[in-house]
Amino acid sequence: MPIQILPARLANQIAAGEVVERPASVVKELVENSLDAGATRIEVDIEKGGTKLIRIRDNGSGIAREELTLALSRHATSKVSTLEDLEQILSLGFRGEALASISSVSRLVLTSRPEAQAQAWQAMTEGREMEVRVQPASHPTGTTVEVSDLFFNTPARRKFLRTEKTEFGHIDEVIRRIALSRFDINLTLRHNGKPVRQYRAGTLPSQQDKRLAAVCGPAFIASALRFDSEHHGLRLWGWLAPPEAARVQPDLQYTYVNGRMMRDKLLNHAVRQAYGERLPADGHGAFVLYLELDAREVDVNVHPAKHEVRFHQARLVHDFIYQVLAQALEQQPPRQAALEAGEPVPEYEPAPSPAREPVSFQAPNHGYGGGRERPQGGVSRREWQGMSGLLTTLAPSRPQPATPAPDSLPDCGQGQPLLLVRERFLVLLYQERLWLCELAGACAHENGLALLAVWREGLTPQPLLLPISIPLSEAQLAALERHRPVLQKLGLELKTGSKGSIILTRVPQPLRHADLARLFPALLARLDDETLAQPQSLCGWLASQGQARAAWTLAEAVALWQRLQPGLPADPEALPFLRPVAIEQQLDRWMDGD
Repeated sequence: MPIQILPARLANQIAAGEVVERPASVVKELVENSLDAGATRIEVDIEKGGTKLIRIRDNGSGIAREELTLALSRHATSKVSTLEDLEQILSLGFRGEALASISSVSRLVLTSRPEAQAQAWQAMTEGREMEVRVQPASHPTGTTVEVSDLFFNTPARRKFLRTEKTEFGHIDEVIRRIALSRFDINLTLRHNGKPVRQYRAGTLPSQQDKRLAAVCGPAFIASALRFDSEHHGLRLWGWLAPPEAARVQPDLQYTYVNGRMMRDKLLNHAVRQAYGERLPADGHGAFVLYLELDAREVDVNVHPAKHEVRFHQARLVHDFIYQVLAQALEQQPPRQAALEAGEPVPEYEPAPSPAREPVSFQAPNHGYGGGRERPQGGVSRREWQGMSGLLTTLAPSRPQPATPAPDSLPDCGQGQPLLLVRERFLVLLYQERLWLCELAGACAHENGLALLAVWREGLTPQPLLLPISIPLSEAQLAALERHRPVLQKLGLELKTGSKGSIILTRVPQPLRHADLARLFPALLARLDDETLAQPQSLCGWLASQGQARAAWTLAEAVALWQRLQPGLPADPEALPFLRPVAIEQQLDRWMDGD
């Protein structure tokens, strides 16, 4: 056969084999196009796992009428134009193959309107013919891409697709990964007309935590360490679960390079090396990592689906990631020794540690603002000076470390944290009143709500460092059999021991450091009580059973208050962990002495 130039139609279908592996690949390419177009709201509608329809609607910058046909041509893009552009890519897409490749194996309709264009226009193309037809349409500013009957003209590829449920599962995972890459966008996913995911935009730490919990689960956010480090133009930030929260599968591992989703071997090796022997033999770490560096120091054009990158200074990047994560893991308390000694082990909590060369490890950046003469809580500098003496009188023992100045106070919406007392209580100004917040109770309240939110799916079991043997009476063993389905839903995994005992091997995160030998019989008795066994009551009780934190830092207390505040009832006195501070008598005494 003589050498010849491939027809455009065949070349596009060959390219589609690299770009369009399955419906999830289409979703990834199209959503990334929306992000590159500056969209802040993206809606994804899927039918039949993506084989029947994939519709992506955004409010981005749109495509002009005269460029619609060109947009469906191969190697057509607005994102690079010179070799210098290719050497410092900041956009997610850049090859100009996605739309052409997708349209070669589907029926594609592209509708778009830039803000400056009065009329929206629609381009349609179908499979092998690839003739583009353009007509006027009705559409707001932005773009909608509809991909229907994927692989209708390539049956050999269509037969490799899995079930509808499996293919949608891959799409769901793509959306979850994108949701973690951009906290500032609204992202909606629907399947067969039913809402499945809705991620609301938010840049505050509490909003980021909420999205992280929605994607990774409340157990992850409850145990993970937040870190943020910079060194020589490299920045690594994110969340890292401790080894005790190891998972049986590598299903909670998200890495991003300059906002791009990655499954890079170098990154994964650095993470595994940081965990080292801390992980169980069959355990996998859980993490969400964001690496930021100069775009000229990374080549993203080394994989057809852009899953991998190449770093110009690979050893520096690898060692930086390893040292930051290893240093973060070293901050944990020595759990193994404490467990073996039978001592209570405190909740996992990040504690600031001195920076080590060559990596400067920073405390978590919660985005607290300052520099205001009058913080949002309503206290001026002069009022604060008068109040600080009163607060010290109310809590003369171990305030931390001294009354903070108004400029350094975090912005917490309608509430204003003021002072940490005895490392267990937070004094705050809320609804124009002073309150005392008992932090252990507040934390249990938050955990109880998180557990209730995932009750239907069941709580996630986590392995115990040392399985616990618990002797049970015959009546308790009978109760265990009655309630075995509920115990499994609670994330309790056990096996039969010897002489009427059971061995607990896995428990949900809130119970990891509880007195399980005492707790398990009490749980069986509670399950026999219909009222106490209701989900809300049960989740609240479970959340209160973990080992109480021995001491809180001001930053941790403020972060907890930020997370709690949006869900507080109109009357805070109904909450057991909040008490109003009665200051009238103290004020009257001062006034009488004037």
